[in-house]
Amino acid sequence: MSALREAAAVVLLREGERGVEVYLAKRAPELRFFGGYWACPGGGLEPVDGSGDEAWFACARRELEEEIAVRVVPLDYLGERTTPPFAPVRYKTRFFEAELPLGQEPRIASGELVEGRFFAPAEALASWSRGELWIVPPVLALLEALGESTRELFRARWRREERELDAELRLPPIRFSPGLFVAALRTATLPPATTTNTILVGQDSLYVVDPATAEESERQRLFRELDARVAAGARVAGVLVTHHHPDHVGSVAETAARYDVPVIAHPLTLARLPRPPHRTRAIDDGAVIELGSAPDGSPHWQLTAYHTPGHDRGHLVFLESRYRALIGGDLASTVSTIVIDPPEGHLATYLASLQRIQELGIGFFYPSHGPAAPHGKRLLASYLAHRAMRETALIDALKNGAKSPEELLPVVYADTDPRMHGLAARSLRAGLEKLVEEGRVRSLDAERYELLAAAQG
Repeated sequence: MSALREAAAVVLLREGERGVEVYLAKRAPELRFFGGYWACPGGGLEPVDGSGDEAWFACARRELEEEIAVRVVPLDYLGERTTPPFAPVRYKTRFFEAELPLGQEPRIASGELVEGRFFAPAEALASWSRGELWIVPPVLALLEALGESTRELFRARWRREERELDAELRLPPIRFSPGLFVAALRTATLPPATTTNTILVGQDSLYVVDPATAEESERQRLFRELDARVAAGARVAGVLVTHHHPDHVGSVAETAARYDVPVIAHPLTLARLPRPPHRTRAIDDGAVIELGSAPDGSPHWQLTAYHTPGHDRGHLVFLESRYRALIGGDLASTVSTIVIDPPEGHLATYLASLQRIQELGIGFFYPSHGPAAPHGKRLLASYLAHRAMRETALIDALKNGAKSPEELLPVVYADTDPRMHGLAARSLRAGLEKLVEEGRVRSLDAERYELLAAAQG
């Protein structure tokens, strides 16, 4: 689990012609943490802010002045939000409320921000639902709370939600694009990940993708979220499964039974579920699942399934039609690489799957492990480049005389934590198999390999 960094953010408000308005700023696209997203002004605590509770107030005031040239003295503490443990960079952020002082006007003064303006909460949410803005997940919840009729009700809702999150009575509202909700639930998965994402997609008709956790407490958190959606008028229509690996299917049978819905997956996945569900629907490449109306009211919202073997023979991904968000399973991750483990895993097939999906013109990529990546095509291109780099290192090591996996591993994976070499050895084996299949390497015996002269370059 990544270490928590401490930060402060300011909900800067003013009364405008449209009622209460909140100032949001667009973060520079190149920033590692939420680059290109709109957020409240703020930043990390620094030694100059001092210590104790007053440091948070000092940080908030300093960031306002440094980022948007606003000097505010009165700050009211609103509450705290913590990045869920699925993210490689995590913050414990304290939010403060402030009124824009008379005679001052925000002005972008920091290279970390590229644009800023006041929004009516409903305006910002509508723009987000049309896919025009990326908004950081805590601020989405903030905007919804600001839609309450009074400031007192806004503060009460924000603090009630904080108590529910602290008590794990509700799931953090992790939404990167409209119509998709990420439930990052604890699973017995491969490190460095500690969670697997269950994705809720849809509005009136809701599909649960990879109800993954096998922990009863985590399962109940998922069910509380689904029950709340049902109470608000939604209908759970089915359980979708990307593939059969244990850290993806821990609650498949329970979810399908609780909501009396079918389990929908590739035939190879359905045949390998640990607890066969009562109702199933087999789908394959090109299958279309109707979602109804998109969050912005657009009709004919759909999911299309794509068969993407390589990591797992029955692996499916799901592309939604309105925003081009891809629910990617273990095709890629935003916290690690993907293990290709023969004989189930096959590297050449996996690379072909990556290439195919990269060419679809996808937007957000929702992995099973880690936060969503807004530039899905760019993420998959980086995976292809990484695999090409690893193959070059493997060929170079063979050229230099290494023959066995034991000799090759510390050379090819010299940049990998030795504690992860057990997992890396599986992908090394997949890389050797690919080169043998292509006629560039030959197997001398069960544990020794040699680069053929034609591949020497």
